[in-house]
Amino acid sequence: MSTQQFELIGADGKRIKGDRADGTDRQILFITGFLSKRWGNKSKALAQWCQEKGWGFCCYDVRGFGDSDGQFVDYTLSDWIADARTVLKSIESGPPVTIVGNSLGSWIAWLVVQECPIVEELILIAPAFKMMGERAKAISKERLHDWRTAGWMPWDDDPLHRDWPLSWKWVEESESYWTKTFDDLRPVKTTILHGEQDSVISPEGSWRLANELLHRAPAFPLDLRLIPGDHRLSSPEHIELFRRLVMREA
Repeated sequence: MSTQQFELIGADGKRIKGDRADGTDRQILFITGFLSKRWGNKSKALAQWCQEKGWGFCCYDVRGFGDSDGQFVDYTLSDWIADARTVLKSIESGPPVTIVGNSLGSWIAWLVVQECPIVEELILIAPAFKMMGERAKAISKERLHDWRTAGWMPWDDDPLHRDWPLSWKWVEESESYWTKTFDDLRPVKTTILHGEQDSVISPEGSWRLANELLHRAPAFPLDLRLIPGDHRLSSPEHIELFRRLVMREA
């Protein structure tokens, strides 16, 4: 797909960098997961499918990661939510938007959709609702104490995460935003796709959100699809299901 690079200015003057392609009838915005750059298997597939249909497409890197400006340690959940708002503002003159969110990007999508009428649909892949709050519950008491005391801690000490320290503010914001998750609900068509044996982001979070949401708003257009497997879109069958959902064939 032929895309054009763009740059937007965040609240702190740092640049948000991304790629977009114009189209008609519909446009898809992809919001990446935690520590993921904008171009990966999912975004490449989405761009191809949009090209086939003549739809618009957009993806971007959050400030502090990928090609965007800034240092990772300077940003938290609220900043990345602000980035999503900024990108949505830049495409609001185009056709209606479907947001495809991955992991933490799914929760960001859920939080911004309530205030963005241009968004008509959400497709959430293994959504990481309340991500850092859940992480704080899962780690040892000693590591939790060190995190709060030092104010900074990598998600894990493995090679993927050890160089990306998170401030304790991530936990505080995670808890705060979770309390707002069901405020001012706008009935946007929402599909959640989550692996039943996902060991990275537990499907329990998707169940919890679905149960609470439908308790509060029984008519909300939610479709929760739990699929076999321990990873997200890791098989040809899962990718085909994803394609059919995006293309509105399933």
